Amino acid sequence: MMKKILSVACLLLLPLIAQANWNDAWTTRDKVLVNPVGITAPVTQVVVPVRLHSGNFNFADAKPDGSDLRFIAADDKTELKFHIEKYDSVNELALVWVQLPKIDPAEKEAYFWLYSANAEAQAIEDSKTAWDATTAAVFNFAEKSLLQDSSSNSLVASGSVTAQKAALLGEAATFNGAAISLGASPVLKLFSPSGFTFSAWIKPASLPQQAVLYQQGTVALKIDGQKLLLSAGSNITSDADLKPAAWQHVAVTISGAKVVLYIDGKPAGTGNIALPDIQQEVQMGSGFVGDIDQIELANTVHTEDWMKLAVSGQGADAKLISVEAEGEEEGEGESVSYFGILFKSLTTDAWVVIIILSIMFMISTAVMIGKFVLVSKTSKSNMEFLSSFRNANQELLELDKQGEYSGSSVFRLYTAGIREIRKRYGANNELALSGASMDAIKASTFAWGEA
Repeated sequence: MMKKILSVACLLLLPLIAQANWNDAWTTRDKVLVNPVGITAPVTQVVVPVRLHSGNFNFADAKPDGSDLRFIAADDKTELKFHIEKYDSVNELALVWVQLPKIDPAEKEAYFWLYSANAEAQAIEDSKTAWDATTAAVFNFAEKSLLQDSSSNSLVASGSVTAQKAALLGEAATFNGAAISLGASPVLKLFSPSGFTFSAWIKPASLPQQAVLYQQGTVALKIDGQKLLLSAGSNITSDADLKPAAWQHVAVTISGAKVVLYIDGKPAGTGNIALPDIQQEVQMGSGFVGDIDQIELANTVHTEDWMKLAVSGQGADAKLISVEAEGEEEGEGESVSYFGILFKSLTTDAWVVIIILSIMFMISTAVMIGKFVLVSKTSKSNMEFLSSFRNANQELLELDKQGEYSGSSVFRLYTAGIREIRKRYGANNELALSGASMDAIKASTFAWGEA
């Protein structure tokens, strides 16, 4: 018997065990949804941006510097690597790059967890491992580390650019024709059996223009008028035009001799160019006038699905990643609970005002209901009395003795008039009023009742 009881108890506890949090010291857990629409095959080691703002994250509960943020896989056990590009608790804006081991289009309702609200949490030293070993350099152009590489290689570029705060992903860099450069490094060596990928978000101030987005030796990715062009002995030009004053994702991959140009995640030109075996200085942005963000150099060939994820996750209309506001549990929908956020932000004074207003609302509602009931009752009684009044002949002065119309305001007026009339009865108990007076009394009473 005892064994059966224990077995039942264990079964009842299973849901609780399955839903146990990663660490109870973190008191807030938000669900981050992944929606890989448009890709056809799994993509591994994907770094996605998680945008936080007052509409999907409670900055008041987290530490002012975001040092208590932790990202946990869907199993609620595995910690995910991440890099904080921006965390502004005053303006309630943050951008965090999180590495996902795999994004699989076959996986329905994919998600991971964001933990926060632990005042005792210690900051995790940014080891710059959010990007994998195939990444040669990543430039987020964050204002505090404008020309510093965010990858584990920790390269530093030289040059003169300014920070653009109102950018696509946190901050960006504004170029005015001068390039930034990276010294020759083994991690930047072009010839690689695994291939090469350059990608970036660009916003040309105007087009056409002549600019070099990337150059190492004789290999150069350029803007030629309104076209994207790769030059390395021969030229490969995109079949789509770039747009002025608009953010767009541009990329090039080289695998063996095959070259693919991408614009906004879609192939825009192909050809054959063999990579030379060189290790020289890298220049980026020469002649370019406009904004550039999120430059990534990789010693591998990113797939078309990777490009699609970059656009759907990083673009202005990003739909790859969304954060469920705190309090929205599974099965309650995917929309943001703005009322929940507002209620959590209310101060004590605000709650006092809300309570007082609620009491006043209830009182006014009760008064309105009472008045409605009174008016309805009075109207009904008036209709009953007026019906009797209209049909009265000789009994016109005896209606107060024939029925009760306690709710009728017209009946009260009638009884007051009857009292005055009865004072005018003579010694022989005869009414000293003419027929014309009687008709006038009846007409005026009827008219008042109709009004």
